[in-house]
Amino acid sequence: MPNLSIRTFLSNKVLWLYIISGGFVLCTALLGLLISSVIIPVPTILHIIMDNGFNIGWLESIPQNEEMIIWNIRLPRVLLALCVGASLALAGAAFQGLLRNPLADPYTIGVSSGAALGAVIVLFFQITIIGLGSYTLPIVAILSGFASLLIVFGLVRLSSRSLAIETIILAGIIVSAFIGSIISLIIALGDRDSMTQIIYWLYGSVGMRGWSHVQLIIPFMLAGSFILLIHYRELNALALGEDAADHIGVDVKRGKIFILIGASLLTGAAVAVSGSIGFVGLVIPHLVRLVTGPDHRHVLPLSMLTGGAFLILADLVSRTIIAPKELPIGVITALIGAPVFAVLLIRERLGRGERA
Repeated sequence: MPNLSIRTFLSNKVLWLYIISGGFVLCTALLGLLISSVIIPVPTILHIIMDNGFNIGWLESIPQNEEMIIWNIRLPRVLLALCVGASLALAGAAFQGLLRNPLADPYTIGVSSGAALGAVIVLFFQITIIGLGSYTLPIVAILSGFASLLIVFGLVRLSSRSLAIETIILAGIIVSAFIGSIISLIIALGDRDSMTQIIYWLYGSVGMRGWSHVQLIIPFMLAGSFILLIHYRELNALALGEDAADHIGVDVKRGKIFILIGASLLTGAAVAVSGSIGFVGLVIPHLVRLVTGPDHRHVLPLSMLTGGAFLILADLVSRTIIAPKELPIGVITALIGAPVFAVLLIRERLGRGERA
């Protein structure tokens, strides 16, 4: 019996994928905390985290500057990259499953553009809402992302009562294009300093953020993740087509609404705290689906783990490749994601040609 259990464990492909993905997250997080202009030993890093987080420490004295670097700068940055990457990848997996298109991404629905517009307005007009302070930008971005979702739903309702997938895509494209033109207009009207600030934010970054941004995204991430993870059956059923899903007892309209809300919540919160970061929600779920197959019970959580680890790694590259300067993380994800996406696209087309 023990030998049978061991063989079963070793032959469980999905279990190994979870182990590898979890190890990938831990390794990239440790690298993100370890590698920078100031190298801090791993035991010291672990002591600082355990001492500040759980009041458990074993080293007698830690230099104050090292504690500040790890606890106030690097750890929140790594955690924010993990949350943003996981949110975008999970939202991408959900949108690809909902739209039955492996080339879809979180920006298809227009929520990202709406969140970006809210943030750009705050940056351009230097708006500070009384009582919110530094939280003004991310909260306004989240609210404007939800507003764009409502506009998309409004357009869909006016043109189609059935929430057809094609109509949702077209409405998202229309809203994104319109919002993009408004953002371009604001940038064109601004001076050089505001233009530089806005463009840099639009490229995406998790630098110069602190615990406040981590605390802000976590509630929205948990809510959006919970909504999507409990609706994996609806995503599996929708892969068969809306008519087939309806015949097997799935409430298609209700399922689509919850999936859209959950994915939009994740995308809006991620954009609010980090700016526009592309290709994470496009490439990561596609890669995960190639390895695991189409079952969203595993595609969704594995996309979260892989997406979070990928963005930590991309952030590490962005702040070390031309140190002491930093590149926007969106530039790194595009440089990595675009070639990978092209290879996946060519492979998919060639595969279809061979099957034909």
